[in-house]
Parts: sequence; structure tokens; C-alpha cells
Amino acid sequence: MSDTNANKGFIRRFLDMPPDSTVKTVTVAVVLCLVASMVVSAAAVSLRPVQDLNRLRDKQRNVLEVAGVYEPGMDIAEAFSDFEPHVLELATGEFTDQYEIDTFEELATSGDPALVRALDEDPAGLGGTQQIFQMVYILRDDAGAIDKVVLPIEGYGLWSTLYGFIALEENGNDIYGLQFYQQGETPGLGAEVDNPRWKALWNGKKLRDEDGALQITVAKQPPAAGQDYYIDALAGATLTSRGVDNLVRFWMGEQGYGPFLERLKAGEI
Repeated sequence: MSDTNANKGFIRRFLDMPPDSTVKTVTVAVVLCLVASMVVSAAAVSLRPVQDLNRLRDKQRNVLEVAGVYEPGMDIAEAFSDFEPHVLELATGEFTDQYEIDTFEELATSGDPALVRALDEDPAGLGGTQQIFQMVYILRDDAGAIDKVVLPIEGYGLWSTLYGFIALEENGNDIYGLQFYQQGETPGLGAEVDNPRWKALWNGKKLRDEDGALQITVAKQPPAAGQDYYIDALAGATLTSRGVDNLVRFWMGEQGYGPFLERLKAGEI
């Protein structure tokens, strides 16, 4: 009998093993895991371009929405082509041609140390560093004058980093809209930052008073500056509301888009 088994090939001997054999069970499990991992890896690689395109279209749709030009069923790529994307250097408030528009987003998410700086204070919860170049979007009217400016914003809420956009009118002070495209706050509480009724509260508010002081506030009570600068905090979501207040004030301040907004106000853009 032993001579007969010896004359059999490895696969034949393996198949002849009892179904409950430890060797057979472990081997089958390992082979199945390897095959499954190869299938998943192949699917992930093949679908990556589709996923990247979907993420791009989602971000573009959010830019269109916050600027008030999105309509269901529209061609997002075509509508987005009306916007001028620019890479902005925050410290100077000026556009730079140091980076290519088409590759900047990928470079920015790579963690390149040339794109970030350390923060002495971090009210927005950016992890102690800030990206020193940002992609901004300008929408012009038929006469070529600036109609809207859309600026990326981000900061920590209660449970997550909130990523979104704020749209400003051509004067760089009046808010047209604000919305977040990625957040992980508590459903029914902090996640109400996505509630259209709350987002509508931002429309028409002002960033700065006549003296140029930053006054925009998300709070339970209006600031001394008045209702023009006040957005009512989310009910039951004090920390998320505080996070939104901190991140908006940070990005609209001197460490964020302040220099750019000064140039916009002066008609230098």
C-alpha cells in the first residue's frame, strides 16, 4: 500500500486525504485566501481610475453647489469648466505657477513637506501643520468680472476632520454659501452641518466689519457686532459648532486666506 501511495503524484495524494485532514483543511484555507486576496487586489487596481474620477466629480459638484450653479442632471465636468482653478500661495495671497493645476491635488495629498508649514497655534485642529498652497476657484460673469470665489476649508469638529468649501461674493467679504463634502460627525447632531436649512444661514453673512475686523461667528448668541456676522450654532452639537467656528475664522484670517481676500477687496485679482 505504501508503494502504491509513493507512486501517486502529489496532487493525487492530496485529493485522497480524508476531508477532515488537518493538512488538507489548512492547505485549502491558505489557497482560498491567496486567490481571494489576488482577486480583491486586481479589482482595487482596476477600479482605482474610476474611484479617482468619482472623487473628482464629487468635489467638482460641491464647488458648483456652494457657488449656486449646480442643477441635477447637468454635465458636471462641462459646468465646472466655467471656473478658473488657481494654486494660491497663502502667505502672499498671490497665484503661483510653481505647480501644475492638473497634478497639484495629487501632490498636495502626498504629504510633501515642501507644501506644509508648522503652526504655532492650531485653532482649526489641523494637526499642527498647514498646507501653504491651496487650490482656489474663481467664477466670472459674462463680462469677465469676478462673480464668486470658492475657497477650500478644513478643520476638526468633534469626531472628525471636516472638509468643505466656502463661496464668497466678488468683494471677498459677503458669504454666498458654505458646505462640507466630507465629515464624520454624530448623525442628527454634528452631522447637521449638511442640513440645507443650516447651510442656508450662511448666505448673505459678512466676514468682517467696516473696520476690517474678522467678526463671523458660529455661536448660541449673536456677537456684539450684530446679526450680519452671526450663524446660530447647531442644537446639541456644541463641539462641532465650535469646530466650524474655529476653522472658518482660521481660514478667513491672516494665517489662511486673509492676504488673498485683501487683494480681492482691492481689485488686484
